[in-house]
This record gives sequence, structure tokens and C-alpha cells, in this order.
Amino acid sequence: MLNGDDWKFAEYNKLIPEEVIQWETATVPGSVQTDLLKLGKIPDPFLLKNEDSIQWVSERDWMYKKEVSIPSEMLEKKSHLLKFEGLDTYAEIRLNDSLILKTDNAFRTYEVDVSEIIKQNNKLVIGFSPTGRIENFKAAKLDYKLPEAPRVFTRKPQFQYGWDWGPTIKTMGAWRDISLVSYDIARLNDVYIETKEVSEEKATLVAHIEIESQEYDNGFEIEVINNTSEKLVTQPVELYGGLGSYNIPITIDNPKLWWTHNLGEPFLYDFNIRLKNGGTIVDEVSKKVGVRTIELITEKDSIGESFYFKLNDKPVYMKGANYIPQNIFLSKVTPSEREKLLNDVVDANMNMLRVWGGGVYEDDLFYDLCDEKGILIWQDFMFACAMYPGDTSFLENVKQEAIDNVKRLRQHPSIALWCGNNENSEGWHRWGWQEGKTEDQKIEIWGNYQKVFNDILPKVVDSLSPSISYWESSPKYGRGDKRYQFEGDAHDWWVWHDGYPFEHFEEEVPRFMSEFGFQSFPSYEAISYFTQQDSIDTSHPSFASHQKHSRGFQLIKEYMARDFPVPTTSEDYVYVSQLVQAYGITKGITAHRRAKPYNMGTLYWQLNDCWPVVSWSSIDGLDNWKALHYKAKRAFENRKIIAWEEDEALQVTIVDDSKNVIKDSLHISIKDFEGNLIKEQTIHNVQTNLQKNEVVTTMKLSNFEFDPAYSYVELTFGASKTLYFFERPKDLKLPIEDVKISNPYITEDGWKISITSNSLQKDVFLHSDIFGHFSDNFFDLLPGESKTVYYFPKTEKPINIKFKTLNKLNN
Repeated sequence: MLNGDDWKFAEYNKLIPEEVIQWETATVPGSVQTDLLKLGKIPDPFLLKNEDSIQWVSERDWMYKKEVSIPSEMLEKKSHLLKFEGLDTYAEIRLNDSLILKTDNAFRTYEVDVSEIIKQNNKLVIGFSPTGRIENFKAAKLDYKLPEAPRVFTRKPQFQYGWDWGPTIKTMGAWRDISLVSYDIARLNDVYIETKEVSEEKATLVAHIEIESQEYDNGFEIEVINNTSEKLVTQPVELYGGLGSYNIPITIDNPKLWWTHNLGEPFLYDFNIRLKNGGTIVDEVSKKVGVRTIELITEKDSIGESFYFKLNDKPVYMKGANYIPQNIFLSKVTPSEREKLLNDVVDANMNMLRVWGGGVYEDDLFYDLCDEKGILIWQDFMFACAMYPGDTSFLENVKQEAIDNVKRLRQHPSIALWCGNNENSEGWHRWGWQEGKTEDQKIEIWGNYQKVFNDILPKVVDSLSPSISYWESSPKYGRGDKRYQFEGDAHDWWVWHDGYPFEHFEEEVPRFMSEFGFQSFPSYEAISYFTQQDSIDTSHPSFASHQKHSRGFQLIKEYMARDFPVPTTSEDYVYVSQLVQAYGITKGITAHRRAKPYNMGTLYWQLNDCWPVVSWSSIDGLDNWKALHYKAKRAFENRKIIAWEEDEALQVTIVDDSKNVIKDSLHISIKDFEGNLIKEQTIHNVQTNLQKNEVVTTMKLSNFEFDPAYSYVELTFGASKTLYFFERPKDLKLPIEDVKISNPYITEDGWKISITSNSLQKDVFLHSDIFGHFSDNFFDLLPGESKTVYYFPKTEKPINIKFKTLNKLNN
């Protein structure tokens, strides 16, 4: 590896001789911005309004250099390749003053043969040019403006140009590994183990192996070993010089299948593939293989067309969220941060993430962890909310980008779908992008769209990853098309962008909801971080740059006033904003799950943030769970009781997304907020249905008297428990009574806290000045209940637990 903190960098000006340039220490992987930040040359753009003050960085030229010494034993090898796994973006690379490469795609991996140039002591120099200069040049060649230009001309993360939840910070630098690959006669260039057929008795796999060699040789063999060190295959191979492809069949008896974590074990086989010459291992690659089948089923039916996934021939309901990059500075995401976020996904009972097309093809560790944890990935190609050029060089660049990333990611059992783009088709057809264009220009722009998303990308997927389905665009139809509810996947932004009430989610349920969302404020910790104040003040000037939606604050307040009390203090306002978000999104989740199998998936927007900000996320930019993540965890439980009112009756169904049905008794109790029983009913021998939801019971509400504003329903079925409220939160007559919280004390499970109250307490929010994570939060505390919660602070200092409830705000 040529990574490290022994690089040097400087602003580059052709008029200044290199010997008088002021070089500074740099780190690879990294970026100009992170190196300047480390040196104190720019302010932290995450704080205050500092984002605006660093825009000059991406408008300058920059140069990186490193002295590279090669050990003599490595130098003696015949072939030497410099490998660049991520250069962002327009770069020129020189080795020992020879220009060896020019790059124009941050998503591609480049290899350059430097066998004739390399020596014992080398000088590697990388020059980076600003994207704006090249984008403006390319834009000037067209006689029309492409929608969302100029970013469309550059193959780099699109979200860095500013989004309605993210800053405008166009990074520059080597953001992934740089390495030197040296070998003698041959190396394993690529290994892919494909599952061809699976039954209970046998799995048939094929190892697709590419070997790069320098000359003809018939003395080589390939050896495949599994995780028990058993030799599965040994096969002689002839090398002819150049790149050769070999297909080697593998059989596994009585295979263990890979499942999502909510259905079984995400079992992975370990394979070692060895290239040997005369008994000596020349090269070796390790692969973790999940034996499974995954299919996207789209079949015409009486109301439109289905959209659901089959895992190992079992229809699976998908529950999850949309993922964006974890940091605007991509190289700053640590392995522990990767693992924490994906643990949070599993903890919230999610089995699918959609990697959104405005971000990045994530690093190998991200997908490795998804494999290990049993999380399926809907993988967008990196195109979002725009129309892209179609010149020959751009199309070839896209093709190579797709080849690089499909080959890199196809081994992962977590990959469930390749999707061409995010909202490009919808934008063209209903966002006004065609206005002002001539007919010829429209034909050209849409024709270029077709070349990328209906020609290049599906052909790459079909040739390199044929067992995974390709989907042209998400959503299939925009919400202005009546078919969006009945065919394909849907993005429902009638709520939020068009101001529709949350009840809309219950009235128009699509076949698969791949995007829907609502904003809230982040945690107190995140707000204190970017305002640099101890107190919470939502009028602080820094909110002007930490709320990227032009109507964001207005919409939060409008929706809050519909369903919740509107607080007058900043602390309470932040708290209720999170309740509003959770209330609306879980209403959507519940409606979607209740419609199974008509609807077979719900992925909300969005899981995480790339910096601390007011946004749609359920986990904020400092990795804190908002109310939505806690409530989504409950809404996504495998087995969930769902109640609703229809025809003056309480209707109840039990949604079951597990692997096996159960039979138990359903108990329904209607109580007032002091815990007094009003009505109860028990239905015995209720059996769940894995394929279809059915109404289990109907309770006529007109048969007895109760105050809907002062009552709730408690439903239990086996280990499952759900509360149902008849009125909107702001209309509930919540009693004022203090919550009793025990003094926290440390146990092997964390700081233990007990909470009790004599009356129902709505949406109990626990917080502390010593920030950390609560095992449960934003929960309803039942009358007389003693609830135990564990707290995991970020320091070992004594903690003081505070709380809020909706009860005090309603009075």
C-alpha cells in the first residue's frame, strides 16, 4: 500500500517553480479539504456557517506527491502496476516525471503498467483540477442546458454539489487506496463464485476466474479450498499470455443457505482460491460466499404489476430505509462507524437498505458487513435527479464505471437489485425539465438517457451479474402518473413536498414504497455541536446553513400544528419535531405492512446523515437515534399487531414476516389513561399467516361508552404488544402526573434506569447532558408499569437523567 500520512500537498500554480512551493503534510486516503482542516488552514465546515467560507478550495488546482522506495526483492519481479481505487476526480498522475494516467471518474479503479518506469527510488505526483473548469467547458459544447447541469458532466458523488439535506463541498483528492501490485509470471486478476442452482441436497456453483499472465505456461493449476481446509477442486490451467478466463464448477452437498437476519442465519462459506505453479502458491484470493437465490418478481395482475423480492424462493417483505454516505468527507468514515450504523439497522429490525444513486458505491467493508449481518442491498448506480450527456467519451466512461463496480460488488449475497438511477425518469416526465427545449433537443436528451439506462447498464449487469435483476429507474412512475400506486416501486412525496396530511399514506398504498419521508430536528447534541452553544436555540444563525430545504421549517411547523401541540421553547420544539416525523413515517409503515401482499416493501427516506443537519434521517449526523429510529424498530418487528378504525369498529390484523407461523390468543383491552378497564376481549387459537394479512377480529365501538380522547387500546399476542390511540396526539386528554425515575446505577448491561407512573405517559423522552444511547426511548409508559431502560453514555462520568413527555405539553 502507498497509503499513509507521509504524502505532501500544495496549491498548484504553473507560474510558480516546484522548488519554491510550500508543501504541507497530507494523508492518503483523504482529500484536500480534510488535509487543510487537519492543518487548521480552513474552519470546520460542519460548524456555524463555515460551509460558505471553504468554497474556494474546490476552485483551485492542487498537487500531491510522495517519495516511493521499492524493496529490491519486489523490484526484481517482472510486472509492476500502480493501482488507484478512487481519485476524485480530474487528475494527472506522473511517475518519475512521466505522465502515466489521466482520470475523470471518482468511481473507477485504474491500473497502470509502470514496469518500464519504476526504479528503486521513485517520485509519484498527482495533480487535481477543479471540476467547475471542466464542467463549464463541456457545457459550452451543447446548445441547450441539461437539467441539473453542471454536475452531470462529472462522474463524482452528486450529493457533494448540495442537496436538500447536505452541504456543497466538492472534495478533491485520493479518497481510496493507492497501491503497487507486483508479480512475476501470473496473478489472479478477478475471482467470482456464482451460485447457479440450489436445492436442499446440493448447490452448484461456478468459480469464474481471470488470470493475467506474461507468457505461455502449462505448469499452473487452480486450487479451491473451503473453510474446512477441504480441497473442493484442483484443476490444471494453461496460460497463454494476457488475460485468460476459466470456469471451474464447485459442488456443495446439503448447503447452508444465506438468509436475512430476520428469517434465519446469514451463513457465509469461506473459499480460498489459489494459483499454484509446481506446488508453490503464486497468488491467492479469499472469498466469502453466501449461497442463496434472489429474484425481483414483476408480474402483471388484475390491478397492475407486482413488485416484490423472493429470497431462496420465499417472498420476503422488505423493511428498511434509504442510505446516503455517512460523511461528506468519504475517507473519514471509520470501520467502527460503519459497523455501528449497520448494527443500528439490524437493531431496528430492517432487512433492506437502498444505497441511493446520488452518493457512492460504498467500500468493500460496507458490503462485507451487510453480508455478515443479513441485510439486503438495493444498489443504485450513481445517477440522481438529473439528465446526463451522451457523447462517446461519457458513455464509455459510464460503461467502465459500471464494469468496475459490478465486478467488485457482485460476489456479495447482500446485493439484491441493480437500479439505474434515482428519479431521472420522473424528473424528465413531470418536473418541467423539457420546457424551453426544441423537439430535436428533447429527442437527443431522452435518447442519451436510453443509451445509459436501457442499453449500457442492463447489458453490463446481464453479462457480469445475471442472477441479479436490473431496474431502470426508481420510481418506475412519478406520483403525477396514476400508475404509480399500482405498478413498480413508488416515491410518495405528496406528504411533505405537496403538504398532504399523513393520512394520505393510508389512502394510497403502492406495491413497493422505495421512498417517503419527513424532516425533523437532530438531537440536542448535534444542535449544540453545530451552533457551538450549550443551550438549544432554534433561532441561532447557524440554522440558516443547517436546514437545506427552502420550506423546511415552515412545513415542520404546519404538520406539527395539525397533529401535535406546538411548543414555545426551543428544547420542546426539537422534541416534538422528532415526534411528528416518527408519527407520520410509522403511520406510513403500518399502512404499507397492513396491505401485504399487495404491498411488499417500505423503505423510508432516510436512514442517516452526512453531517449534523435538520433532515429526514432517523439517525442524525452524530450517530444519535431520533424518535423515528426507536419507533421504526417497533413498527418493523417481524410479528406486528395492527389496529385501525373502519365502519365505527376497531379492526385488528397480525402481520407476520417471520419464517414460521404461530398460534396464540389475541387479547384486547380498552382502558382509560388511569389504567381503568373499559372493555376487553380475547380471541383464542389465532394463527398467523405468512402470505396474506387477514382481519382477525372486529370490535364494534358503538356497543359501549368511552371517551376516545382519554382512552387507549392495549393489544397482546404472544410476545407482541401494540398500543392504539383513537385521537391525534394533540387531542388526547393526557393527565399531568410526574414520572418517577430511579437513580441510575451501573450493571454489566449498562446504566440501569427504572421508570414508573400512575397514569399513562405519552412519548417519554429520556436525555442527559452526558450524551449516549438509550436501549429504548420515545415510548409510551402504561399506568402502573415499571419499565427498565439501559443507558450507554459516551463517557464514564456520573450521569443525570432528564425526561420530557407529551403530557405536559398537552396541558
